[in-house]
Amino acid sequence: MPKKPMLKIILVAIPVIIVVFLIIVAMQPSVFRVARSATITAPAEVVFAQVNELKKWEPWNPWGKIDPAMKLTYEGPASGMGAAYAWVGNNQVGAGRMTTTESRPNELVRFKLEFYKPMAGVSTAEFTFKPQGYQTTVTWDMTGKNNFVAKAFCLFISMEKMIGGQFEQGLADLKTIAEAAAKNQQASAPTAL
Repeated sequence: MPKKPMLKIILVAIPVIIVVFLIIVAMQPSVFRVARSATITAPAEVVFAQVNELKKWEPWNPWGKIDPAMKLTYEGPASGMGAAYAWVGNNQVGAGRMTTTESRPNELVRFKLEFYKPMAGVSTAEFTFKPQGYQTTVTWDMTGKNNFVAKAFCLFISMEKMIGGQFEQGLADLKTIAEAAAKNQQASAPTAL
């Protein structure tokens, strides 16, 4: 006899739980933003060159370390507006395309990111460069819209946690590479007599 009331409770509880979940997901932010900064001991033009030319990303791109077998295809000019690359990688890296949409020397590089796998989406990433004497503060920023699926996903894994660590690793590697390039540039500069 007690089975019927229990079944009734379950049949009422399941739709209530689903409705509550849908409301919680719908209330999540529609936009996300992740940003990280690093101060690099190198002039802005040296750091800018590492970001503006897409082939120079290979040694410091954090997703390349996650999937060393990731396939990259370059299109358009080597650097600046219109430069693009597409990638296809493992499940962690996915597939997508990045296109430079704005490039202001030693100030800003902005990209349109189109993600195809594992989840479709479009985001904007940008690097800003703030010179401070012989140092440059670089900020890597990514913003995008959260559709319903992304909102549900972010209930369990935040974009901040998912991407923030990758940005930190990429900026640390960019710092090492740009500082070495700046030292090499100084060493090869002619000395005044």
